[in-house]
Amino acid sequence: MIIAPSILAADFSKLGDEVSSVLQAGADWVHIDVMDNHYVPNLTIGPLIPSSLRKSGINAFFDVHLMIKPVDLIIPEFAKAGANLITVHPETTEHLHRTLQLIKSLGCKAGVAFNPSTPLSYLDYIMDSVDLILIMSVNPGFGGQSFIPSSYDKIREVRSLIEQSGRDISLQVDGGVKVSNIKDVRDAGADNFVMGSAIFSTTDYQKTISDVRHELSR
Repeated sequence: MIIAPSILAADFSKLGDEVSSVLQAGADWVHIDVMDNHYVPNLTIGPLIPSSLRKSGINAFFDVHLMIKPVDLIIPEFAKAGANLITVHPETTEHLHRTLQLIKSLGCKAGVAFNPSTPLSYLDYIMDSVDLILIMSVNPGFGGQSFIPSSYDKIREVRSLIEQSGRDISLQVDGGVKVSNIKDVRDAGADNFVMGSAIFSTTDYQKTISDVRHELSR
């Protein structure tokens, strides 16, 4: 069970300290949301941020979620900046299979993300090319949104597809995941949880992550 705090919800005036603190508190990955104010209605960060975090000595697994269209030209920059995994949306590229192969050719793991209204039919052709499938349980763009209940069915469907494939693919969920619903998200089939404000808006990251672990162990 992977807990991946999204730095979108962190205090950017002390981002290095925030990332270090959440990792010391027990987080597994660092989730980096990249938005372009084109594919999604928000503008966040570029490759400079993960590169700077690496230079500051942070060696954690960097999970980079690209919400950028077109996406292919920026992928090498994030690989160079220290990404370990790069996730893209099908709508952001003309040739999804080629984009996933590009990510892998740069030494990163590859993921594909599905918005609430994006059909899962893309998976029919790329299951052998992905290391992670991300189900967005909110419409991407802003943190702090409420979990969309219909996402549970989508998570269950993807878990079934992963099991049928026999492949080692992580199932990540992002959007409105918090202590009170994380067990339900896990029970639907997720094994990887992006949490933003649910962690960074609290005063004690260690207690919050401990509470999350407790729920996941039930």
